[in-house]
Amino acid sequence: MGLDDITRRVSAAEIAAGRAPGSVTLIAVSKLQPPERVEAVLAQGHAVYGENYVQEAQAKWPAWHAAHPGVSVHMIGPLQSNKARAAVALFDAIHTLDRVTLARKLAAQMAEQGRRPQVFVQVNTGDEPQKAGILADELPGFLTLCAELELAPSGLMCIPPEGRDPVPHFRLLRGLAEAHGLPGLSMGMSADFEAAIAEGATHVRIGSAIFGARAVG
Repeated sequence: MGLDDITRRVSAAEIAAGRAPGSVTLIAVSKLQPPERVEAVLAQGHAVYGENYVQEAQAKWPAWHAAHPGVSVHMIGPLQSNKARAAVALFDAIHTLDRVTLARKLAAQMAEQGRRPQVFVQVNTGDEPQKAGILADELPGFLTLCAELELAPSGLMCIPPEGRDPVPHFRLLRGLAEAHGLPGLSMGMSADFEAAIAEGATHVRIGSAIFGARAVG
């Protein structure tokens, strides 16, 4: 596997689904990867990366940004409200808006910094009590709040329950996005991204299949 293989598979999945070439953004999940692996993928010209931890991203991406203009970094992990300032400053997209307090913090920081990263609302499609995300039946009210805060989400994100068929969750997320006029669908990881693309994913998040097994953490 590796970047070339995953890129080919994304392209093939687009074609199989009748999607336009290039309609899916491949997020290379670089969290906890050794720097040399990330630098090798940067050298191949890949431009979109995903991180789970603000502090880790702060430590490495400013220098890589300087060396590779045009690269974008997406926050795809849980975001603590007290890291909202740093997240707005650093990331080009935040995929894990999952609660009212975080919405208020992000809106305040965007207004203060004059910077507006893309925002995706994380939906808990499996109604899992241990998992972050807005419940499907609470989404309309949450999106109304986002509009009042001028957050303007680009789309929705989900992580289907582990060990279960992800397709019903992808379809649920797509239906919710369509109902609310949201174009973005951040869904699909290494094991299921082709199924996600078939169901309309606009962003897929793939790590070890590109970089190799990551460090434990």
